[in-house]
Amino acid sequence: MGFSIRNNMKRIISLYLFIVCVVVSKGICASDNVVLVTLDGVRWQEVFNGADEKLINNTDFVKNPEQLNKMFWHKEPRIRQKLLMPFITQQVAKQGVIIGDRNNGSRMSVANPWYFSYPGYNEILTGSVDEEINSNDKVVNPNKTILELLHHQPKYKNKTALFGSWDVFPFIVNAKRSGVYVNAGFMPIDDDLFADAALLNALQKEIPSPWHNVRLDSFTYRFAKAYMLAKKPKLLVISLGETDDFAHDGHYDHYLKSAKQSDAFIQDLWQTIQSTPGYQNNTTLIITTDHGRGSNANDWQHHSSKQAMAQSEQGKKAFPEGIVGSEHIWLAAIGPDIKRQGLLKTTTQLKQKQIAATILKVLGQNPYRINPTMADAIDEVLK
Repeated sequence: MGFSIRNNMKRIISLYLFIVCVVVSKGICASDNVVLVTLDGVRWQEVFNGADEKLINNTDFVKNPEQLNKMFWHKEPRIRQKLLMPFITQQVAKQGVIIGDRNNGSRMSVANPWYFSYPGYNEILTGSVDEEINSNDKVVNPNKTILELLHHQPKYKNKTALFGSWDVFPFIVNAKRSGVYVNAGFMPIDDDLFADAALLNALQKEIPSPWHNVRLDSFTYRFAKAYMLAKKPKLLVISLGETDDFAHDGHYDHYLKSAKQSDAFIQDLWQTIQSTPGYQNNTTLIITTDHGRGSNANDWQHHSSKQAMAQSEQGKKAFPEGIVGSEHIWLAAIGPDIKRQGLLKTTTQLKQKQIAATILKVLGQNPYRINPTMADAIDEVLK
């Protein structure tokens, strides 16, 4: 008698969960959590082909080509790819999806007309393009990100957060208005959040960053990971920034090493997710970038559209067509709601502004109820 009742109850619960999944997201049983990681200015060329032959031996950008070749060079692009970013390009791509290999029929680009960071992060986090956001200045964002829009739902109250290396993120998220937890630039973490918080805060002050407005990514990642474990956010954004700044400085060697370290951070993040109750088998990880870069030795350090370059006499003279190709981006994703399909061949060019709705759909939300102007989700990657 008891055994029969238990079996019937199991059937009822299973049926209920199936119905909930169908109702919530039209056949997609949504993850409860999403972690979005952005790697600032990492080119699709390195993601899919590894170190660039035009740059790895160029002593204008590499101090020790022999050492760098030992670390990252092989004549086969797929082996170079594995040497540089093994986790994203092997495990994530094979167990999930990857987009952006333009040499093999997979295309994705920004939709904003500027091709640099603030417009890109606004596009990623709002799902829309605002052409009035046309600089990287510390101007509070008039637009509401999905972090803010979710934060004001009871289920997500204090369950969205952003950690970034660049000190402009509090303005992009409009932290004062939104109430979203943001830790960016050289902001310390709460000393009582985890055991080593005070030590890391001290080290962040003591170890000089090469840049006045971007901290080293190790602090960003360690703070974000500790916050994730302590506060259990449902939507967490982690934005690593070293790659873009090393590239702007013309240090291709440091750019590659930072990209490899970022890949290692993401591997550690996924392993942590998959070993943490509440996140394990219940979290989707999405990785992307805010913009691309030039394709040649004379322009790989830079990124900007023709329209953006026209605002600078020096830029317009040096690059009258802008930095061609710096609008080209990539995306990788893995998780319970992501199809296991490897490289997604695209029939149209996917857009950066589609990321926000994709995140919302994974969370079981209706994007158009949250923001009717939001671009469509990338349904091709969703189960």
